[in-house]
Amino acid sequence: MLGREHYEEYLRRFNARDYAGVFAFYADDPELSFFGVTIRSLEDMQRFYGFLHAHVDEQITLRRFAASEELMALEATVRIEALKDLTAEALADQGYGQFHPMQAGDVIEMEQMIHYHLKDGKFTTVRCALVA
Repeated sequence: MLGREHYEEYLRRFNARDYAGVFAFYADDPELSFFGVTIRSLEDMQRFYGFLHAHVDEQITLRRFAASEELMALEATVRIEALKDLTAEALADQGYGQFHPMQAGDVIEMEQMIHYHLKDGKFTTVRCALVA
């Protein structure tokens, strides 16, 4: 079973924008679904996070964690700080019009529940939901 240490290494790489290191945790054809966005390949992940992280600093802080052979479930605080303006037009142009525009310096913190389904130790699906 993959444990908390495994996930914390993934999180360290994500927060450092080590995309090659992050992608090593995923199966070749992952599916990520969050807030109306569905990503179905590592190439789509690269495009999405390349665009998003060019505009914002996103940091994830782990709060609670549970795991089995097939699932990692966690609660986390996601902090997003706009590095530069992220306009409604830029979001719409990329197909992410459902996201909230931000001005440089804006900060959003969200509590999220995130589920990772696993196969052979790799993330196959990821589902995120906001905690009210």
